[in-house]
Amino acid sequence: MPDCCPPKPSVWPARLLPAEAERLAGILHRRIEERMPAPYLTGEAWLQGYRFRVDERVIVPRSFLAPMILEHFQPWLAAPGEVRSVLDLCTGSGCLAILLAEAFPHASVDAVDLSADALEVAAGNVADYGLEERVRLHRGDLFVPLGNATYDLIVANPPYVNAASVAALPPEFRHEPALALGSGEDGLDATRAILREASRHLYPGGLLAVEIGHNRAALEAAFPELDFTWPQVEGGEDTVFLLTREQLR
Repeated sequence: MPDCCPPKPSVWPARLLPAEAERLAGILHRRIEERMPAPYLTGEAWLQGYRFRVDERVIVPRSFLAPMILEHFQPWLAAPGEVRSVLDLCTGSGCLAILLAEAFPHASVDAVDLSADALEVAAGNVADYGLEERVRLHRGDLFVPLGNATYDLIVANPPYVNAASVAALPPEFRHEPALALGSGEDGLDATRAILREASRHLYPGGLLAVEIGHNRAALEAAFPELDFTWPQVEGGEDTVFLLTREQLR
C-alpha cells in the first residue's frame, strides 16, 4: 500500500451495541459521580507495560520502584546476575513481586501483605504470569511470617501517607484500602519497622529499597545516623531510598 494511503483504522469506526453503550455509560457515571478510580471500573491497571488485575481490595499499582526493578537497580546493586532471593514487602496486588520475578529470572520471590483480601488479588496476578512456583505469597506483618529468611534484595512500597495528608485525600483515593495508605502521624510507622529489622534479613552486600512518598526530610531527621541514597526517579529525589546491609548495621 502506498505511503499516502495509511491502513484503515479497525477500532474507531466500530459502533457499540446497545448493551455495550449502556455498560460504558454506567462506567462513566460511576467515574464522574462516585469518583471511582478507572482501574477499579475496568478491573485492570498497567505498570511499566505489565497488566495487573485490580479491585478495591488493593491500591492501584503505581510505584517509583517499578522502573528501577526492571533496570536491575543499576548501578546500586553490586551483582544483579547473582540475585537468587528477593523479598517484596506490602505487596498488595503483587505487581512489584511479579516485576521482580521478571527482572531477576534466577531468583525466588517472597511477597508479604497483612491483608488476606490483597493476597487473593495478588494470587490471581501471579497465576496470570505463570509464576506460582517462583513467587510465594505470605500473610503477615512485614517480616513476621518469614522467620529467619535472608535475601539479596528487599523492596517495599509500604503505607507512607501522613495523618494530615490522609485527612485531605481526594475522593478517588478514599476508594482505596486505608490500610495501604496511612502510616501514623508522620507516615513513617511502617518504614521505621522495616529499618529496625531489615539488616538481619539481608545477605552481606544486600540492598534495601523503600518508597516513602515525599517524606525525605522527616525520615532523615528521624534517622540521622543512616547514610541514605536518594536516586533520581520520576517523582524526584525524595521518594525512594536505598541502603545496603552494611549501612543498616
